[in-house]
Amino acid sequence: MTSSTASTAEVPVAVVTGANSGIGRATAIQLASTGYTVYGTVRSVAKASKLQAMAADRGVAVRLVELDIGSDGSVRDGFATILSDAGRIDVLVNNAGVGANAVAEECPTDVYLQVMNINLCGAVRCIQAVLPQMRKRGSGCIVNVTSVAGRVASLAQSPYVTSKWAFEGFSEGLAQEVAPFGIRVAIIEPGVTKSAIFAKNIDAPNQSGAYDPHYRRMFQFYATGLAHATDPFEVGALINHAITTDTPQLRYPCSWGGPELVDGRAGMTDAEWVALATAEDDAEYYAKFNDAFGVDLS
Repeated sequence: MTSSTASTAEVPVAVVTGANSGIGRATAIQLASTGYTVYGTVRSVAKASKLQAMAADRGVAVRLVELDIGSDGSVRDGFATILSDAGRIDVLVNNAGVGANAVAEECPTDVYLQVMNINLCGAVRCIQAVLPQMRKRGSGCIVNVTSVAGRVASLAQSPYVTSKWAFEGFSEGLAQEVAPFGIRVAIIEPGVTKSAIFAKNIDAPNQSGAYDPHYRRMFQFYATGLAHATDPFEVGALINHAITTDTPQLRYPCSWGGPELVDGRAGMTDAEWVALATAEDDAEYYAKFNDAFGVDLS
């Protein structure tokens, strides 16, 4: 272990939010398999049977804590229970989140607030619950799972993109705030990873019909990505690496499309980025997208 986690004389304690599916479940099992005492937060313990079965298959245990990251009281009580039981938290993985599709013109402001409450404020609540004891100890690691959509704005996902860009900015600032206390921050930026979130994220609130191409191209991106989606255990292994490496970095783009989109956008001018959206038909758009990012959506 590095100085950012517990000393070798102690079993490190990790908390993974949203542990009931996808990246959260894989990360909880991965960390438990590599020697952590892991607490996984779930909305409902009764619905966490698959997590428990997968953990048992690998010969490990994940301790479940029923917790809603959208609620101040629920987070406060849940983390108080963990700290009372474990005595410390060395690693926090902020994974829980929600998706949301909409273009800006047709997205009610309350949708922005609902998504922000989970994707940004949920993580803030959890971080505020663990930082005092990490700071006093002079060690710890906070892993924030954002999205490639927090670096490259996805079509027709304005509330989701907005929340993830906010989470990215928050995380970058947090990294500087806590560095003097020996606390590490890592930002994980997945592209398309096998997860139940995509099956739930099928809304296309296109009231005017003016944005048909935007939704169609967005769904085509995810349909292509799901056909090649990255195993969430690969992301779990990356998170473990980010926690334990002696050569840490702040950001880790990963999964299908993640590094390609980040690198491709960095190589484009803003004018080229805006012009991409003016393609008149899907074939032209997909060709330009492939030229820019090396990702074939056709």
